Amino acid sequence: MTLYCNGQRASVEDLAGALTNYGHFTSLQVRGGAVQGLDLHLRRLQQGTEALFGTTLEAAQVQAWMQHALHAEEMRDAALRVTVFSRAFDFRQPLRPVAVDVLVAVAPPVTMPATARRVRSMVYQRELPHLKHVGTFALFEQRRRAVQDGFDDALFVTDDGEVSEGSTWNIAFLQGDQVVWPQAPALRGTHERLLQAGFAPAQQQVRPVALAELDRFSGAIACNSAGVWPIEAIDGVAFTRSEMFCQWARAAWRPPPGSLWGPSVAQVSALFSLTGLHRLGMAAGRRYNRRLTAPSWRLGN
Repeated sequence: MTLYCNGQRASVEDLAGALTNYGHFTSLQVRGGAVQGLDLHLRRLQQGTEALFGTTLEAAQVQAWMQHALHAEEMRDAALRVTVFSRAFDFRQPLRPVAVDVLVAVAPPVTMPATARRVRSMVYQRELPHLKHVGTFALFEQRRRAVQDGFDDALFVTDDGEVSEGSTWNIAFLQGDQVVWPQAPALRGTHERLLQAGFAPAQQQVRPVALAELDRFSGAIACNSAGVWPIEAIDGVAFTRSEMFCQWARAAWRPPPGSLWGPSVAQVSALFSLTGLHRLGMAAGRRYNRRLTAPSWRLGN
């Protein structure tokens, strides 16, 4: 892994500022110099910066630093983690305005699990679940406990028994021919939103999903920036159609040849309607549509 801070190779002094452990990030996969859902990742970074630092993050500058890091490492396939923090942040004066710093980590590409996963439910909810903040200790500890007990990963459930999300992934269920997305508070992933844009609105719904009703579903899938993979079982409940559901999901969001940038205006509008993000409207859809014909950054030509 190689680290760049504000467009330059990161120094020890740069990294020391990250030890405060206050910030947020996004993780994404680069293939052939392009990224699926780039606008979603950039918007996540902007929203997190506004929430945690009260300042505006210039998406174009962040994008340029991401491109620079990939060029410097001569990588067209890679995993990127972009972290926003501030070397000037002082927890003793948390309201003092500070400039933010952007740390870009470049590593070899990550692939999705090769086989279906067996997961264990655990009562847990992340702090500020709508933000992808750097407080990841509890996520990894919950996963560790699940693996110790013979499972592959952990699925989080609220105190009221509602399914929310996995340790580092979102989940969807199959009921008949309907895709069901849990409504409980969770980090709304970029790949989750791409899949919601790929499925027809009539094929899916967002609603509370109780752990006690899992036997009503025939399939389950997990998704994050690495892709989509099937869930074989949750606790003692097995799903017989997860492999088929996974194939359907992968086909639902398949970018046009030569483009990895995002769904059409109509798809994005349907997505925002489904998830209640009406305020983003058609303008966001048009930005996605431009990405299909004019990708905003690539390595080389």
